[in-house]
Amino acid sequence: MYQTIIIGGGPSGSMAAVAASEVSDNVLLIEKKKGLGRKLKISGGGRCNVTNRLPYAEIIKNIPGNGKFLYSPFSVFDNESIIEFFESRGVKLKEEDHGRMFPVSNKAQDVVNTLIKQINENKVNVMEETPVTEISHDNGIFYVTTQKGEFQSKSLIIATGGTSVPQTGSTGDGYQFAESLGHSITELFPTEVPITSRDAFIKSKRLKGLSLKDVELSVLKKNGKKRISHQMDMIFTHFGVSGPAALRCSQFVYKEQKNQKKQDIAMQLDVFPNLNHDQLSQKIKSLLKAEPDKYIKNSLHGLIEERYLLFMLEQSDISDETTSHHLSNQQLNHFISNLKGFRFNVNGTLPIDKAFVTGGGVSLKEIQPKTMMSKIVPGLFLCGEVLDIHGYTGGYNITSALVTGHVAGSNAGTFKNES
Repeated sequence: MYQTIIIGGGPSGSMAAVAASEVSDNVLLIEKKKGLGRKLKISGGGRCNVTNRLPYAEIIKNIPGNGKFLYSPFSVFDNESIIEFFESRGVKLKEEDHGRMFPVSNKAQDVVNTLIKQINENKVNVMEETPVTEISHDNGIFYVTTQKGEFQSKSLIIATGGTSVPQTGSTGDGYQFAESLGHSITELFPTEVPITSRDAFIKSKRLKGLSLKDVELSVLKKNGKKRISHQMDMIFTHFGVSGPAALRCSQFVYKEQKNQKKQDIAMQLDVFPNLNHDQLSQKIKSLLKAEPDKYIKNSLHGLIEERYLLFMLEQSDISDETTSHHLSNQQLNHFISNLKGFRFNVNGTLPIDKAFVTGGGVSLKEIQPKTMMSKIVPGLFLCGEVLDIHGYTGGYNITSALVTGHVAGSNAGTFKNES
């Protein structure tokens, strides 16, 4: 009989194992794949963006999927606690843009090794390559059935991740386990995922592989107003758009499709977000004035990436051979409006197994935020991506996983069934 069994050896499960074993010497961690922390190992391009140093309010803002739920767990264990946890164990961290924290070594493996070392030092029983097939709860005892036999515990932590990046082992098992114990699962959808489009210019692949720096990409509502905008880099692909700005917009594409009850919705691209219409107009006019006899495409060389410039001229009905002498005011305005607000249609995103993060999960109405314990089954704790919490990339999802994991572990490790 264990005090605590943890299912899932990703970031939240590993941190839960550390926290539970600090207060109990009878903890079992079950991982279905070989090796713990597989998703951590590949996160941040193999560098592991372990947390974010921005103030709470900023972190919560970057977790648009129920981030406010984390205020309570943060009062117990927060981003600074994560930094202290790793640095006090020899992994020095450095801060990069937007508060992102990485190991100084740039090696995700150092972060994973620290968790594994602490798990071993705390004498947690670890079973790898052990898929769980069933969970039941009877008379205050949890029964966990695996291919290697049945195990019993007083408390149970489900930390099985979402359904994104399935090769790391997160294939949605936790949702079934939670449901079998009476929990409800909100609708699952991909977030932090490339966006797809059927527009002719995408199908023709004419902009495929083109990167644009520091642009503003927006998802539009039915009335044409912006639902969300992100100013970052982006890239055109053979199926649509990707890159940081697109990934951040992706969950709003899904939500807006549901709102508008239709597949195709509009997005808008502003490639000069730091200039208003008039400022951009002045800039372009002075470039044209300097070389009035040249073709416009040559006068404006260097204004924006060449392929996008030619595409914008074509979208504005300005031929390749037009000089500024022959450019009407109407054409110029049309061209500037396109640079500031080119609209195109998108029809969804790549599937959930291609996403970095899963949206949706175990309903937070059924979880106590201070302890991460289920309101339905005493002694059952849930943490990490199996919950209906999702953030942007930038260390926010890992922060949520490590924080909820720690809170779940420390409470599960001391849980006594009073009934």
